[in-house]
Amino acid sequence: MRLTLHVWRQASSRDTGRFETFDAPDVSEHMSFLEMLDVVNERITQAGGEPIAFEHDCREGICGSCGMVVNGRPHGPQSLTTACQLHMRSFNDGDEIWIEPWRANSFPVIKDLVVDRSPFDRIIEAGGYISVRTGSAPDGNTFPVPKQFADEAFDAATCIGCGACVAACPNASAMLFTSAKVAHLGLLPQGQTERWDRVLGMVETHDEEGFGNCTNHGACQNACPKGISVDYIARLNRDLVKATLRARPAEAKDA
Repeated sequence: MRLTLHVWRQASSRDTGRFETFDAPDVSEHMSFLEMLDVVNERITQAGGEPIAFEHDCREGICGSCGMVVNGRPHGPQSLTTACQLHMRSFNDGDEIWIEPWRANSFPVIKDLVVDRSPFDRIIEAGGYISVRTGSAPDGNTFPVPKQFADEAFDAATCIGCGACVAACPNASAMLFTSAKVAHLGLLPQGQTERWDRVLGMVETHDEEGFGNCTNHGACQNACPKGISVDYIARLNRDLVKATLRARPAEAKDA
C-alpha cells in the first residue's frame, strides 16, 4: 500500500506544534502500526530529518505505553486493542492517516506523540498500600473471596493505564482509570482496611491533577482496549459517598 501520513510534530510542551505530511510507500498489510512508523522513521533519518517520537515498550498490548490517536480514535479504528496491536490491514491503499497524541491538559506533550502520563502514577500513589498481613502465598489464598468479587477485581486489574479513556472523554476525565484502580483492591478482603481512605485519596489526586469530571458519555469504555466498563465509575461514586460520610464525624470531632 501507499499511504499519506499526517503526523503531529511538537518539539516540547513549550512548542505550538503542527501537522507534518509524510509519504509512506510499500507498506505491507502484515505490518503492525508501530512497525509502519519504524519504517517511516528510517526513511526520515536517512534523509537527514528528525524521526517521529512515539512511545512503546512491550508491543504486545500489555503495557499501554504506545497510546496515540489515529484518525480521531484512541488506538485507531480497531476496537479493543492498543496501537501496537493495530495492523495495517485495517487500512486501504491510498488512505490518509492522521496521527496525534492524547489531547488533555493533564497529559502535556513531551515530544511529538509522547505525552507525560505521570498524573496516573500519582493517582495510584494516592491509593497507598495494603497494610493487612496476608502471609505467604498459600496463607493468602485462605482468604475467602466470592467469585463475583474475584471476577470483578480481576477485570478492574486488567487496566494498563494507557490513557485512552482520557483521550476519548470530551471532559478529559480519568474516572475510568481511577475507578479501576480503586476497585481492584476495594473488592478484595485484603483491601478493606484502607478502602475508604483509598477512594478519598485517589479521587482527590485525580481532581488536583486537572482531569475533568465524568458526565456519563460512555466514550471511555468504548475506547478502552481492555473493555473496562463504566460500571466501575458507578461503584467508585458509591464508595466515595460512603467514604465522605464516614470522614465527617472525624472532621467534626477534630474541629
